[in-house]
Amino acid sequence: MKILMTCGGTGGHINPAIAIADTIKANIPDSEFLFVGTKRGLESELVPEAGYDLRFVESMGFERSLSPKNIKALYLALFSPHMKSTKKIISDFRPDVVVGTGGYACWPIMKAAYNMGIPTVIHESNACPGVAVKRLQNSCDMILTCYDDTAQSLRKDCRHKVVKAGNPIRGRFCTVSRQEARKRLGIPDEIKYTVISYGGSGGADVLNDVSALFVRDFVSKHSEIMFVHATGTRRYESALKRFSELGVDLGKLPNVKIMSYIHDMPLYMAAADVVIARSGAMTLTELADMGKASILIPSPNVANDHQFKNAQLLASRAAAVVIRESSLTCERLTHEVCGLIGYDMQNERYSAHDAKINLMQKNISEFACHDANKKIYRLIVELASKKAKKSST
Repeated sequence: MKILMTCGGTGGHINPAIAIADTIKANIPDSEFLFVGTKRGLESELVPEAGYDLRFVESMGFERSLSPKNIKALYLALFSPHMKSTKKIISDFRPDVVVGTGGYACWPIMKAAYNMGIPTVIHESNACPGVAVKRLQNSCDMILTCYDDTAQSLRKDCRHKVVKAGNPIRGRFCTVSRQEARKRLGIPDEIKYTVISYGGSGGADVLNDVSALFVRDFVSKHSEIMFVHATGTRRYESALKRFSELGVDLGKLPNVKIMSYIHDMPLYMAAADVVIARSGAMTLTELADMGKASILIPSPNVANDHQFKNAQLLASRAAAVVIRESSLTCERLTHEVCGLIGYDMQNERYSAHDAKINLMQKNISEFACHDANKKIYRLIVELASKKAKKSST
């Protein structure tokens, strides 16, 4: 079986594609893969690292502000599916099925493949479908989603193509218990709660600043709480400088761990009681699958404010706490953390039970789809098989 994967831009589009490819390969070892993206996105790094071949197409996203670049983006949007270079990638590889996971890189390959009669599947990981999915909804055979609500944002005549399948996950999430994770990370028994915090792969200055204040004003006075924060690689030095400016001596706080990047996220996530994070689709999938209470701070720098829409879907069902970045303060963060772990700040004591954190863990678990990888694999194989039978008759 030959599968052409197309994705691009951010890890939120690329990692699901790699997860799908990994699952197909595990079930059909002799399957062949080709990834297609653009030279500007993270796919040029992540795809080769995962061991897959990568080709490039001409495609680019639109700027949200008026820009001359939008002229080229419009030209490519109109003509890139019909370019010889685009069609040559498909004709040379001759895929049995084409799978797209979002990003502007998907458009030319998915559109061209559909026009050529090749089975096409698009996967939307967010609650609100992105531009690529909206543009391709009439030019694909199947639309896979993670949330029931997503279909309502699509055209009525395309909703019959929608199948709720969940988001595919890479790696070792859900394979280690909380107790085992704490043991591996060397978290002592006297630690009652572990809180991990991160602002996406690149970090976030606002979250770094608030985390420094949170350590100074709260965590430093509560040795029973372990706080792990990832600053983002490029922001690590400036974040350490901020701690120093606030008079925080990290060397004297064994319950605080400041990192540039959390490389073993599955292990840290397993050990966590509360997770403070952005609300990208894959992060929310990991939180749901692992049943973790969370405080979500949606990035304001994403198209269509989709991270906020993702987070609001969970918050509407008491499955997460949501704080807009513009409203994020140390006081607000401390209030929400204490509310989850059952700490009464006024009387400086814990409640008899952790009802709120337990309820949130239960509620977010209802969004989990533990067999998403296998379900997506089966749907892709079935579609390719049906198309193959039709073309042979």
